[in-house]
Amino acid sequence: MIILTIIIFILILGLLVFVHELGHFVMAKRAGMEVEEFGFGFPPRLFGFKKGGTVYSLNWIPLGGFVKIVGEDGSDSDNPRSFGNKRFGSRFMVLVAGVTMNFILAWVLISLGLGLGLPTVIGDPAELSDSAKVREVHVSVVEIASDSPADQAGLRVGDSVLAINGEEIDTLEETAILAKNNAGLETLYTIKRGGEEFDRTLIPREDHPEDEGPIGVTVSTVARVAYPWYETLPRGLVATFNLLLSILSAFGVIISRLFAGQGVGADLAGPVGIAVLTRDVAQLGFIYLVQFTAVLSVNLAIINAIPFPALDGGRILFLIIEKVRGKKMRAKIEQVANTVGFVLLLLLMVLVTVKDFGRFDIIERVKNLFI
Repeated sequence: MIILTIIIFILILGLLVFVHELGHFVMAKRAGMEVEEFGFGFPPRLFGFKKGGTVYSLNWIPLGGFVKIVGEDGSDSDNPRSFGNKRFGSRFMVLVAGVTMNFILAWVLISLGLGLGLPTVIGDPAELSDSAKVREVHVSVVEIASDSPADQAGLRVGDSVLAINGEEIDTLEETAILAKNNAGLETLYTIKRGGEEFDRTLIPREDHPEDEGPIGVTVSTVARVAYPWYETLPRGLVATFNLLLSILSAFGVIISRLFAGQGVGADLAGPVGIAVLTRDVAQLGFIYLVQFTAVLSVNLAIINAIPFPALDGGRILFLIIEKVRGKKMRAKIEQVANTVGFVLLLLLMVLVTVKDFGRFDIIERVKNLFI
């Protein structure tokens, strides 16, 4: 499983970063800027060829891509095709293109999912559009409380509850009643995860936090909901925009926690956490991976839009300051700011990765990558 997880993780990360850099590349070419290299992966270089003044390279480290635009660091001030010598609008469009491409990728993926049948939490099926095709309706775990019986038994978000003590489950009410009636007793839960069915024994709690329930899960009715091809793009756009708002709201909560001195909780994951999530999602099936990749793409767009040095948002901020001042900022100032910002981002990644290993039994879950 470890090899498959690594391959899927690299493919997803590579796709997200490559599409982002492709946006910068296309807009730079359209603006008449001189692009030295457009690479897939990171050096050392495997091979490359030159066309139209640009080297197109394939590199050994398959984690995305990069674009080298002449003058993007403030140098080559005499070159009319350098980044710094183009008008404000052209430079702005180049910088914002990466974020835009990540949003478009999420839109395409969600639209694809809506055509194939996207896992969707549903209430009353009658509330869905007449054109919606609903199948595989089931009771699914959408949230698990830490250290709860469900968590200790190894249940995961996305698992379907098929039966409790051999009694088939069709509704949320049945799940709640059977959990309550078996409080304090060993109870056999039949679970489906992706294409695999298995049993887990756990003991529902008689005394439990009010917002957790006897076994510590939140369940919802989930179904695969598909739409005709001509509806997928407009519906996908609305869904992507709603996803954007939801993630922005989550970032707002994280920031408010930081200012309140409460830490970020479980809302922030680093590369290790995302790798573990990739394994979990891959076990649920292809369509869940499509949905997961769309979520990551919107996250990447939002993070890059933050006005912090070394990120696209930071470079856009410098560009706007330059426009307001009416004169170019000294290249050295921007270079130093971006270098410091890059170092701080690396430190943040290290801290988040360390945090990943200290929560949610992640060390044990990383070991399970090898199973």
